[in-house]
Amino acid sequence: MVDVANRNDLNRRYTSEVTSRLAAIAADAEQGGLDRAIDVLAQGIIDGGVIQAFGTGHSEAFAMEIAGRAGGLIPTNKIALRDVVLRGGRSVSDLGGAALERSGDIAAELFAISPVGPGDVFIIASNSGVNGSIVGLALLAKEHGHPVVAVTSIEHTNRVEPKHSSGLRLSEVADVVIDNRAPFGDATIEVREGVPVGAVSSITAAYIAQLLTIGIADRLAESGETPPLYISANIPGGDEHNSVLEDRYLGRIRRDA
Repeated sequence: MVDVANRNDLNRRYTSEVTSRLAAIAADAEQGGLDRAIDVLAQGIIDGGVIQAFGTGHSEAFAMEIAGRAGGLIPTNKIALRDVVLRGGRSVSDLGGAALERSGDIAAELFAISPVGPGDVFIIASNSGVNGSIVGLALLAKEHGHPVVAVTSIEHTNRVEPKHSSGLRLSEVADVVIDNRAPFGDATIEVREGVPVGAVSSITAAYIAQLLTIGIADRLAESGETPPLYISANIPGGDEHNSVLEDRYLGRIRRDA
């Protein structure tokens, strides 16, 4: 028989874990905790650049929140590990497992095939912040003069060893670091002792992505510019509106399926 009371208790505990973290991020934002990131990202757009978003594993969802969605900024581009197959010389079989994600060498391939311009700004999300591809791309971006904003779990990254040959974490490379407030291991509750469940990093990262988007749009409006934002393609006139603005960044942003 299903123990409904226990299930409801687990749901309430998880909801509390999520909402308390969102509340902490919101409070930090109200006190200016996201302002440095917003300044860097907005200035990149004002100067004619594009925001380059990258994340691997479930953190790719963060890059999708930044680049190419309704209500989001048009001068944004998502870099993905599969680009080395779609646009590089890698085989589909190379995408199996976690080898590419953990490889520091793949960053050079990704950077070389990405439409990165001189004024672009990078925002890179990784809960652990230690995988080779993540740290490697952040280092390459910095080497080429691009500011880097990181979204990571401070609690988690400080408790694990870096996998990049530099010995660095994403949080130690980036110019601005945003804590996604996820706990070590990401899961927040246990269905029984030693059985963790209820990950939160995707939820908190998506919230951070939207707060940044709102802040950037507001900053652009304050500077006298009309924020270049997508409207839903599923409402009348959406495709036409979006296409006109996307044409401004032709060849600099990709919108793959």
